[in-house]
Amino acid sequence: MKDLPVPGANVGKFQDSLVTADGSERASVALTNPETLWFNTGTLCNIECENCYILSSPTNDALVYLSAPEVTSYLDQITERNWPIREIGFTGGEPFMNPQMIAMSRAALARGFDVLILTNAMLPMMRKSMRAGLQELEAAYPGKMTLRVSLDHFTAPQHDAERGKGSFDKTLMGMRWLRDAGIRMTVAGRTLWGESEQVSRAGFADLYRDNGFDIDAQHPGQTVLFPEMDESVEVPEITTACWGILDKSPNDVMCASSRMVVKRKGAQSPAVLACTLLPYAAEFELGATLAEAEAPVQLNHPHCAKFCVLGGASCSA
Repeated sequence: MKDLPVPGANVGKFQDSLVTADGSERASVALTNPETLWFNTGTLCNIECENCYILSSPTNDALVYLSAPEVTSYLDQITERNWPIREIGFTGGEPFMNPQMIAMSRAALARGFDVLILTNAMLPMMRKSMRAGLQELEAAYPGKMTLRVSLDHFTAPQHDAERGKGSFDKTLMGMRWLRDAGIRMTVAGRTLWGESEQVSRAGFADLYRDNGFDIDAQHPGQTVLFPEMDESVEVPEITTACWGILDKSPNDVMCASSRMVVKRKGAQSPAVLACTLLPYAAEFELGATLAEAEAPVQLNHPHCAKFCVLGGASCSA
């Protein structure tokens, strides 16, 4: 499923889960404060992006649709394991392709969790049944649900270069509906164009103002700017010594506070992964239950270094 790395990049690195290429002890991260449990609703999507880290498309069903009973089973396990989860996240693919998206969200909201749904806000979300369901959920659980809309750039040409001609206008249409429905939304953009963060945030601020969107362009949790997820880029491996050198704590890395549930095509039951960014890496599959998912995670992947430790990024709200 994954693209092969460019020859010469990270040669000899990320081969052994316990030691780095130079023989140093590889850093690991314990699950110290589980705050977010993610559910990948399936890799099917209504569009195919140019740089999709999970390779979602109208034909990729490598991760199949989760069902509401399967989600409920893990919500029960949260209680059983006494995890201090505050947020349930849904990602894809496009979550609103899954016909049980509203039922899964309702199950999480009914337990008192905040719900975060990652969406492109296009046709799947705009179907009559989904709009009605979102309005019902907002009325029943006001302010507990957030939709994070994928808006790669604040201009149509750049966004459409990633997602296809006309995508920008369709996404804005969905965002305007969310605005008018009073449903909280945030934005996930990308930093692929060599622009400074200041320029990017200023551009989004103008877009929000022009459309009356109640989104803070300067707040990193409301306008999330993700770097390019390129496994072929040369990055350093993270050793146990790096925490002191970088003045960082393993508790700040994403896998210290989150896990993701997926269901692979042909599997009898879902599995729990260490990371939302590594759905196809077998090493990061921890087991079928949350109890098994409490195991520490070895930082044995380029994304661990570039995105999480060095980039300080997080998929949570």
